[in-house]
Amino acid sequence: MADAKKDEFLDDIEAAEAEAFADEMEEIDNEAIELDSLRAERDEYKDRFMRALADAENARKRADKDRREAQQYGGSKLARDLLPVYDNLSRALNAARDAEAGEALIEGVELTLRELTNVFSRHGMTTIKPEVGDKFDPKQHEAMFEAPVPGTKAGEIIQVSAEGFMLYDRLLRPAQVGVSSMPG
Repeated sequence: MADAKKDEFLDDIEAAEAEAFADEMEEIDNEAIELDSLRAERDEYKDRFMRALADAENARKRADKDRREAQQYGGSKLARDLLPVYDNLSRALNAARDAEAGEALIEGVELTLRELTNVFSRHGMTTIKPEVGDKFDPKQHEAMFEAPVPGTKAGEIIQVSAEGFMLYDRLLRPAQVGVSSMPG
């Protein structure tokens, strides 16, 4: 009977050890599964990151190409619209070479200027046309000189050298003017 109890006791120890070993193996298997799943998740995030990085680089290259093309060819519509103005000026020069072209030349130049003004307005350009006697505005005018002119107030425009131009709401070139410096 002692041997049977001894065998039973050894069997119990072996069963307990086997159970502990199985529990330990199950725990190791669970850790291995969790580790594998974490590795797969890491690899997925790394793949997503690399794709996002490549997309960002492609977008940067595309934007750089678009910027270069806009810089090179952005004015092509304006250039195309200016071709008739060139043609009209060429005709005016050819007419000027004829001795009897006085009136026709003036009319041709006036038509050419009108065509150029139309092209400007189609492209958002407006002319800044100050008049003698207007108040000097440093946001739209550039003072080319100052002179004391009797009968004027300081800061009045006394001469217009060149008209200015706006492109939509941006100043392209200020009007070039002379300004009175007459003391009050």
